[in-house]
Amino acid sequence: MTPTTSARPGEDRYAIDTDPDRIDIDLVHHWLSTDAFWALGRSRDLVERSLRGSLNFGVYDGEGKQVAYARVVTDHATFAWLCDVYVDSAHRGRGLGVRLATAVRDHLAPYELKRTLLATLDAHELYAKVGFVPVPDPKMLMVLGPTQ
Repeated sequence: MTPTTSARPGEDRYAIDTDPDRIDIDLVHHWLSTDAFWALGRSRDLVERSLRGSLNFGVYDGEGKQVAYARVVTDHATFAWLCDVYVDSAHRGRGLGVRLATAVRDHLAPYELKRTLLATLDAHELYAKVGFVPVPDPKMLMVLGPTQ
């Protein structure tokens, strides 16, 4: 399934696509490794491997240049994790983050997943606009981190 959505009337011309062949891996690596606080210094190899194992969403301007990215780690049956959401600084403030999160939500809806998670330090309001809420009982969640 590779949906492409065009801009609504009166909006700038942007398209959201899940075609993995359209993703500019070098650009995504640059964004994440140099400007995304959660991924600073991430290697290109790690970015490429993470893309290969994920459902990828690219946002493209009217000329086809990639201007935003998000990826979803999912089994397409019970669980998804939305991560690495990034909008190029020149395109921020145009609602692309909300549109991207909405596209992810709508793409995953037919799977009737039990849970879609994300972690955010500072974008709670953005994700709330598309239905994300705080974890009702965070005490039930646990994490296994890298060995120190």
